[in-house]
Amino acid sequence: MVINIKFDFNAVCKAVLEEKLNEFNIPHKIIGFGEVELLQKISPETYNAFVSALNEYNITIVENQKSILVQKIKDTIVDMVFNDDTVVNVKSSAYLAEALGHSYGYLSNLFTEVTYTSIENFTILQKIERTKQLIIKENLSLTEIAFRLNYSSVAHLSSQFKNTTGITPSAFQRIITKRRELNQ
Repeated sequence: MVINIKFDFNAVCKAVLEEKLNEFNIPHKIIGFGEVELLQKISPETYNAFVSALNEYNITIVENQKSILVQKIKDTIVDMVFNDDTVVNVKSSAYLAEALGHSYGYLSNLFTEVTYTSIENFTILQKIERTKQLIIKENLSLTEIAFRLNYSSVAHLSSQFKNTTGITPSAFQRIITKRRELNQ
């Protein structure tokens, strides 16, 4: 039996983080997405145990300034693509520059330097994952998905989907429909 689960990555991560901070009695304030202010110094032993506990969930603490900004770029893109409350009708470059307070050129160069891929490629991968999720869970049409993800057309969405996955979104929809029929 297969069950489908809908969850919010941000909420899950925040809940795990909050749980572990409380477990280690670390006074804190969650500032924003991926940022926590520790309200007092903690011992190296407590810090190391806390880091190990987070690693069990594949959550890591970023300490390099460049890596911190790259993680903020990734988090902003994921939030932009996956947050249903945010319909971004501006170019992602303008959205990132405004959200992070740096020029897009600087962000783009830094991202490529650290990750060896472009912001555009990372954004496309996130949009394709979101498209799959919307097809599976929301059963939306490709027109609705293209609009929601700020594509210029269904053809543009279809082209990126096929280039990334090897199949068209329509073929993906048919596969999902067949699986649902077989599971019933």
